[in-house]
Amino acid sequence: MREVVNVGPGPAYPYSHAVVAEGRFAFVSGQGPFRDGRVVPGTIEEETRVTLENLMAVLAACSSGPEHVVRCGCWLVDLDDFAGFNAVFREFFPEAPPARATVRADLVAGKVEIDCIAVVP
Repeated sequence: MREVVNVGPGPAYPYSHAVVAEGRFAFVSGQGPFRDGRVVPGTIEEETRVTLENLMAVLAACSSGPEHVVRCGCWLVDLDDFAGFNAVFREFFPEAPPARATVRADLVAGKVEIDCIAVVP
């Protein structure tokens, strides 16, 4: 069983915001610092906060939340932003943070992108 989950208008490209597999696992596509379809430019802390708010909205639509995230993939345009990114990431995952990979990448928009896999309780 596979359920597609989109929050608000569907993505502009051929992917889903998330797919819930077997009713147990949410695979959330990469989220960025977007509001109303536009990048919200700012510091790495501001862009990370908006990105994680978007990720949380998709998780909620999947009937999950940050305490159920088991893995995140994180991409930063500039690895010099790693400390600021981590400070905000820690706010959203204060205890028992998920497994994570963080790499430098050229992104389509913004300074940060985050995807995740979560359990659906």
